Amino acid sequence: MSATRRTPASTLATLLTAAVLTAAVLVTSIGLVAAPAHADPGPPPASMASLGDSITRGFNACGWYVDCPSRSFSTGDDAEVNSHYLRIRTANPAINGRNHNDGRSGATSADMAGQAGTAVSQGVGYVTMLIGANDACTSSESSMTPVSTFRNNIDAALNRLRSGLPEARVFVISVPDIQRLWSVARGNLAARTAWSLFGICQSMLANPTSNAQADADRRSRVRQRVVDYNTQLAQACAAYGPNCLFDGNAVFSYPFTLGQLSGWDYFHPNASGQRVLAGISYDAGFGW
Repeated sequence: MSATRRTPASTLATLLTAAVLTAAVLVTSIGLVAAPAHADPGPPPASMASLGDSITRGFNACGWYVDCPSRSFSTGDDAEVNSHYLRIRTANPAINGRNHNDGRSGATSADMAGQAGTAVSQGVGYVTMLIGANDACTSSESSMTPVSTFRNNIDAALNRLRSGLPEARVFVISVPDIQRLWSVARGNLAARTAWSLFGICQSMLANPTSNAQADADRRSRVRQRVVDYNTQLAQACAAYGPNCLFDGNAVFSYPFTLGQLSGWDYFHPNASGQRVLAGISYDAGFGW
């Protein structure tokens, strides 16, 4: 019968030390891959522009079916909303009056390259982009923007910004979770009436009281399309380089409430919703 071989204590210590060092290297490597470093945001910008759709325009945040850019979460000057612009102005008064809202109600990802061109002509130092709701919120599920087309549109816009404003900081904001619209407002008669009367986001909001499997599956697929859009936004921003920052799905993940939706259409953020959107997105941004 052979004797049991024992590993000397010194050898054990050596092996343990090597294992710890290896683990540390792996953790460090994983961290570098998962969270690439961004450029130092530098001083607060002296000018900015917002790209996007009706949410960026503050639509229905101050009146009946009108744009309310003063209440935009990004470039608005309404103190109640406390937009990115007002927060930056506190740190850098030089931005005063140099807040350009280049969004357009009804815009989709296909409009972003044109809006980016406008921002380039304005020579701004900071750009926010929130787009995608209208690519998913269509008259039917079949008419949603394909994911590959969405990505091509976003790449075109970001390439325009990178070539025309190489030093600007670009903040890409995730598309809100539009299925939550259905979940928080489907029990509200006024909301259901507005959705039907104005044909709002029928890809998601058609048959809002139905519990049929076909309707549940449709809602899930539309939500997944939004998830896919956000994945593309994150990847496109990463490909842009260190001057682009994605919000990490902060806006998509926020559990907004019925009280933060416009009472005119139960789709767009009201002033309270714009204020919350401003705070969530700014906190996920460059940190000026």
